[in-house]
Amino acid sequence: MNWTVYLSGEIHTDWRDQIKQGTEKLGLPITYTSAVTDHDASDAAGDHLGKNDINFWRDHQSSKVNGIRTKTLIEKCDVAVVRFGDKYKQWNAAFDAGCCAALGKPYITLHDESIIHPLKEVDAAAMAWARTPEQVVETLRYVISA
Repeated sequence: MNWTVYLSGEIHTDWRDQIKQGTEKLGLPITYTSAVTDHDASDAAGDHLGKNDINFWRDHQSSKVNGIRTKTLIEKCDVAVVRFGDKYKQWNAAFDAGCCAALGKPYITLHDESIIHPLKEVDAAAMAWARTPEQVVETLRYVISA
């Protein structure tokens, strides 16, 4: 079976690449999907639908266009990895985790110990909590190869 893994969350570090490289070295049959990770492109996703001078409406319009991709990819994934960094609040990642939980999609959270408390509900619904991309790779290896 080829697995589809959706990578959600923080876009400022190379955690996605670390997971991809780790699972490729193991030869795991995984196709990765993700939200758009180019911040400017994501913010402008709905600009083609009309100019909005008020930021709320621009964000609202773009979030709906981005939501088409996100909703579709989460629904099609076998498992998601949701990364929370410590520098920015990833509300979108928390929303993605909630969507996974509502859809019954298993997900792994990836974050350090300093933000355990604010993520307690998100972690409670997760199937695993990892602190490093290597732990995610090992979890995927076990789940796919066992």
